[in-house]
Amino acid sequence: MRDFILASVVTASALFTGHAEAVAANPLPKPANITWGDSGCFSFGAVTLEAPDHEVLQDAFDRATKTIRELMWIPAATEAPVRSFEAFPTPTGASRRRNSRRQYATPPGNCTGTIMRVKVDIANEHAGLEHAVDESYSLDLTAASDSIEISAATVYGALHALTTLQQLVINDGKGNLLIEQPVSVKDKPLYPVRGIMIDTGRNFISKNKIMEQLNGMALSKLNVLHWHLIDSQSWAVEIAAYPQMTDDAYSGNEIYSHDDLKEIISYAAARGIRVIPEIDMPGHASAGWGQIDESILTCQNSWWSNDNWPLHTAVEPSPGQLDILNNKTYEVTGKVYKEMTTIFPDSWFHIGGDELFANCNNFSSLALAFFNSGKTMGDLYQVWVDRALPNFRAQANKTFVMWEDVKLSADVAATGVLPKDVVLQAWNNGLDHISNLTAQGYRVIVSSADFMYLDCGYGGWVANDPRYNVQVNPNAIDGGLNFNWGGGGGSWCAPYKTWQRIYEFDFTSNLTATQKSLVQGAIAPLFSEQVDDVVISQKMWPRAAALAELVWSGNRDENGHKRTTELTQRILNFREYLVANGVQAAPLMPKYCLKHPHDCDLYLNQTALWTPA
Repeated sequence: MRDFILASVVTASALFTGHAEAVAANPLPKPANITWGDSGCFSFGAVTLEAPDHEVLQDAFDRATKTIRELMWIPAATEAPVRSFEAFPTPTGASRRRNSRRQYATPPGNCTGTIMRVKVDIANEHAGLEHAVDESYSLDLTAASDSIEISAATVYGALHALTTLQQLVINDGKGNLLIEQPVSVKDKPLYPVRGIMIDTGRNFISKNKIMEQLNGMALSKLNVLHWHLIDSQSWAVEIAAYPQMTDDAYSGNEIYSHDDLKEIISYAAARGIRVIPEIDMPGHASAGWGQIDESILTCQNSWWSNDNWPLHTAVEPSPGQLDILNNKTYEVTGKVYKEMTTIFPDSWFHIGGDELFANCNNFSSLALAFFNSGKTMGDLYQVWVDRALPNFRAQANKTFVMWEDVKLSADVAATGVLPKDVVLQAWNNGLDHISNLTAQGYRVIVSSADFMYLDCGYGGWVANDPRYNVQVNPNAIDGGLNFNWGGGGGSWCAPYKTWQRIYEFDFTSNLTATQKSLVQGAIAPLFSEQVDDVVISQKMWPRAAALAELVWSGNRDENGHKRTTELTQRILNFREYLVANGVQAAPLMPKYCLKHPHDCDLYLNQTALWTPA
């Protein structure tokens, strides 16, 4: 352990040598490669765009330059050398005086040049916003130049370059915009899927708040919004084929019209973000579906909870699943799916498939007869796979995404063949399930609850829970954990997932090269049992930015060392940048740590005192 910590100290110290001491700008996510020169700063003038005639690119340039000029951003947190201390303990163990004032290589106002142009070259101007589109770019500002040169494979790489540029241009503290030094960036993401999930089924999230999340995503180069549109509690999505479904919305003001959906999709696309919709089926199904025909549901009128877990009909209220053996189920779900594919253009579509309960199907006479013939719940799930997937493909041939349960649920996994072109989202058992699925040849999206669920750790939310009615710690003597003292407190996936927990996740550990190639990236889910407009941004940000860097350039430096200490400055600064841009991100540390981030490390300063044995 000591060797690891000492190596971290050396690595961190190396970050602050040479030219880096003079550079305050530090983009997040960290580029794959960024190199600073030392010949002096550049003023940022009345910059014009020289680029192909492309509406998305022009709009992005206008947004970036408008933000630069209106925000006049002064980095809130800057890297500085790690302080050195006298050996411990000593009677006079005082630290050296620190200089917390920002240093520039060239005094403000004395820049050697002025940037007047941003030149953009795009190899393929017509590439669509699809899975694995090339997002690479380079950005170069050379000594004595008046132009920033951007080269990108597609417009989406160019958007990322402009996002990087937006973080490189800073205010010198006297109202002058500048880039501190010549700079060269060569950048591309590690993974094609880098995203967050929002849930609008448990609580409604307004269009404006969804767009706020998209703004945060664009700033951090996340490119996939997984939208868990509906759930058993409410149906807020307009369906022209079955307009009565929105009778199960929470109110007439909490419905997404087709125009709302299209506006959000367009807003996302302009920022290089794909929107993958999820209609969760056949589980988590009650609201909406029952307005069409009660017969296509089962257990919707049951009590969801029971002291005996196998008798549960649902993981939470309200219960309900689609009746897999009812022929009308496929007529209805096919029409809903087809209509949604005309609204959502992405070639991927998430059809759910998680948390099926065998006991729910005991409320279906068709399912009971099926079970009485000797068949299992896994056999019933296989019927859904064999009937629903071909039915959906006949309506619109998309790539399907499903939760891992269809293959790995201990209780209900389908017993037959699941097509290998289905992408599986792994949410249980961390590395074990990622390894299991990739070993079977499936492409995987990582969403492990142990590392990435942003809704964890807030306690329970169901009422009348007697487990909270405990006045004295029953384990006070032996110190053992229990529900109310040191335990989960009603949150099944406790504890809270910190940005450090997310960033440290090496989700391809011990995978073969072939298995690693099947990992498509990661999505951090935020389920909304305790989330609405008031708190969504605080629970999402800036923790999602830690995921953004993890899947863009990784969590290790060129020597293979974890760079979590280095990320401290970036993520503290980025949180302030999000807030300045209207994304209401939560604070991570006392504001003191913005100016002295390495004073707030747990080990760094203490271990700097150590001498080798």
